[in-house]
Amino acid sequence: MTTTIKPRDVQVLPLGVDTLILRSRTWDRLKFEIEYARERGTTANAFLIQGDKIALFDPPGESFTEIFLESLQQRLDPRQIDYLILAHVNPNRAVTIKALLELAPQITFVCSNPGAIALRSLLPDKELNILTVRGEETLDLGKGHRLQFITTPIPRWSDEMCTYDPQTEILFTDKLFGAHICSDQVLDEGWTSFSEDRRYYFDAVMAAYARQVDTALEKLAPCLDLEAKTLVAPGHGPMVRYGLRELVQDYHQWSQEQRAKETMVTMIYASAYGNTAILGQAIARGITKAGVAVETINCEFAQPEEIKHAIAKSAGFALGSPTLGGHLPTPVQTALGIVLANASKSQLAGVFGSFGWSGEAVDLIEGKLRDAGYTFGFETIRVKFKPTEVHLQLCEEAGVDFAQAIRKAKKLRAPRQPVIESQAARTEQAVGRIIGSLCVLSAKQGEVATGMLADWVSQATFNPPGIMIAVGKERAIESLLYPGSSFVLNILAEGKQLRKHFMKSFAPGEDRFAGVETELSQNGCPILTGALAYLECQVEQRMECGDHWLVYATAENGKVLQQEGVTAVHYRKSGNHY
Repeated sequence: MTTTIKPRDVQVLPLGVDTLILRSRTWDRLKFEIEYARERGTTANAFLIQGDKIALFDPPGESFTEIFLESLQQRLDPRQIDYLILAHVNPNRAVTIKALLELAPQITFVCSNPGAIALRSLLPDKELNILTVRGEETLDLGKGHRLQFITTPIPRWSDEMCTYDPQTEILFTDKLFGAHICSDQVLDEGWTSFSEDRRYYFDAVMAAYARQVDTALEKLAPCLDLEAKTLVAPGHGPMVRYGLRELVQDYHQWSQEQRAKETMVTMIYASAYGNTAILGQAIARGITKAGVAVETINCEFAQPEEIKHAIAKSAGFALGSPTLGGHLPTPVQTALGIVLANASKSQLAGVFGSFGWSGEAVDLIEGKLRDAGYTFGFETIRVKFKPTEVHLQLCEEAGVDFAQAIRKAKKLRAPRQPVIESQAARTEQAVGRIIGSLCVLSAKQGEVATGMLADWVSQATFNPPGIMIAVGKERAIESLLYPGSSFVLNILAEGKQLRKHFMKSFAPGEDRFAGVETELSQNGCPILTGALAYLECQVEQRMECGDHWLVYATAENGKVLQQEGVTAVHYRKSGNHY
């Protein structure tokens, strides 16, 4: 398949009185982080308020540095900019900031105290004017634009800060209420069409930080007029106005669903350059997909009592660390001591981390936990430099396995009740009599390829020819089955060879197709050459249904490979398991 790289541009439009939005846009995948996996493109939204003084908000990362600065210079001389307001600071954004400083060395930075620390570490050779925000300050730009700042720290972005302009009633929220989708549309007219993108973004980015999201919503409540007067301006995706009430309600509901889960895993980490945080987020995504809540703690900013309290109520924990100068960072070393002193040996453990030239920190954590007698829920994950999409898929699958092991252990420890035939639910017995054809779904996106055995498959439409498939939320392939994605439905013939291969348990990151003859379909996904038939499909819609996603897809191409073969079917006695 030939990949066409689409051009990038900057869309500049008025957003309110004296206020412009500068949307750096790409219709291609920006990077390998888990929240970008849908390949719907993205916008990096920056904003400009031109009062008596001029403030620029959140310039984009290095993917857009050149075209963003060119667009900015077409509208004003950068030497006129008084303030650069940063909701959060990261190495990617630092590239653009450094280039902007060359044009406008007079700029005063406005950010939280953790943001100021990060900024100085990223630009150690620069003389920086920084106005540090702690949550109560205001900044008067003139012409009625008196900005209010609200600190909303989240473990992955401990410096996170939102800004409200009462003059225009615009709330700049950076990571909150975002979505990775690219189009010409700036506002959210027809907002229901963005609902799935926003849900995916929440699940990928925010679900592991449900407690902090709730706190942020409480802080932002005075600025949120849900009668559509407030305009919410996130760092990614369309602005939120028409669907504001529903989106705020959704965030409350999704956060509460995470916090209401009975079983919890505590994830503790530090991240020097953001890479360990990305790994942790991918593991957390797998854990939450499998129905277990995650409490995420950045130990660089957490108090010992917070870590101790979280460990005490957890069924398992995962520790993540970078390696700095061949050593374990002090905050992680402190957190490890707290864990060893307070976690019971029945709690499942996990270790992960990134490194540059050596990985001693991860080895040290693993060794301490093994020596203490803890059982590990996944093989220790070590990644050199920045994670790739393959690493993130491995992390997500490891998270799923970790959660399932915890749920299984809790079930085994629960009191057992004698089971006799008369106690079996009659409804479940009846549901179990529904049979389906045995198939293997196979999908490939970038360097990630995966497959799963399925029998909850049915034809759904004649024109266009369409099928429905129910996919468990915890399945690895679920992340590759969003609208616009492609897959192959391999329909199996009677016989146990292929069925047996895909019935086995796969380790995180293990090649599902090793030892199986395949060829690539026109849509780039694997065809099992030993199958009875196959269909090349494209996902059109999906709907959340309890513990599964119901996926509707159209068949675009297909072929019968064994003219005399008979379709394999799966018979069950109960409807409460496969």
